[in-house]
Amino acid sequence: MLITRSYEKLKKHSLFIDVRSPKEHKDERIIDSINIPLFTDKERAIVGTAYKQKSSTEARRLGVEIVSKKLPDFFEQINELLSTSEKQIAAYCARGGYRSTFFASAFSSIGMNIIKVDGGYKKYRKYIYENLPNLNEKMNYIVIHGNTGVGKTEILKELEKQGEKILDFEGAANHRGSLLGGIGLGEQSTQKNFESKVFNYMDNALDDYIFVEAESRRVGKAAIPKFIHEKMKFGIHIYVDADIEKRIEVLREDYIQNEHWKEESINSIDRLKKYVSKEKIKSLKDKVSENDFDFVAKELMINYYDSMYQNKSKEYEYHLKLKNIDSSKTAEEIINWKNNIILGK
Repeated sequence: MLITRSYEKLKKHSLFIDVRSPKEHKDERIIDSINIPLFTDKERAIVGTAYKQKSSTEARRLGVEIVSKKLPDFFEQINELLSTSEKQIAAYCARGGYRSTFFASAFSSIGMNIIKVDGGYKKYRKYIYENLPNLNEKMNYIVIHGNTGVGKTEILKELEKQGEKILDFEGAANHRGSLLGGIGLGEQSTQKNFESKVFNYMDNALDDYIFVEAESRRVGKAAIPKFIHEKMKFGIHIYVDADIEKRIEVLREDYIQNEHWKEESINSIDRLKKYVSKEKIKSLKDKVSENDFDFVAKELMINYYDSMYQNKSKEYEYHLKLKNIDSSKTAEEIINWKNNIILGK
């Protein structure tokens, strides 16, 4: 018997299987879901053409023909998941229609209990859209400010390691937020995937205080929802500083992540043409080619990033100011301050 449940009832204890095509899964998905596609992107297009040009019956016949050959492989994948995870398996497609119904019914009928997600991705997306503002209302944001390279992301991750709840916009976007922030990170998140990741961070927060980095509304291609960004302005604000040597070290670790960093850096430097002279652009590119990352980082911080950031930083009154020498110790200092001053423990 096929069992159908809403995402809300399944989210805490389920392993989600996305049976849509690889492109559908890549563009928008339930975060952390596993893609076991019934059809490849090409096969999906073929079935769709049959539906439009012939009939729904012919499209279904063709679909069954394609999928039947893959059932043994699907069986092995599901069996592996059942043996390695204690979570309930839940399958979804675009709208909770034929694909997830077929997948869940076929394997449930042979004793491999799979639940179908009611309404599929479309209803999941509606749930995120409606509930993200509600979660935002419950949050008290502790916002970490500081110039480029002071180690805000490192501190955020250390806070998480030490048991604090965080909201990592840059991790959700797969972008560092600055003009050159995509170097070495690969493809950025779509807006829908970004919002789903933000929702997960907030939904997993066990108390109403959550740490975030100060960000512009746009983080790479993604945009922080306006209602979240506005509420952050009225949060608790911390300012972090660091010596220039520390900042260069942080940026070096962040940006030199793969063998293509030089090529990506040179291409990205062209985006500074509105703000930096042609001579400076050429000089920076030459230094990258010469492998002199430290020079480039220092030049950009002093002559571009710092002056731009200082204008924004003046908007806030800071509840705590500190210097980051070691991110783990800085995180400890912030936690002690939160417990003593904010929570009054």
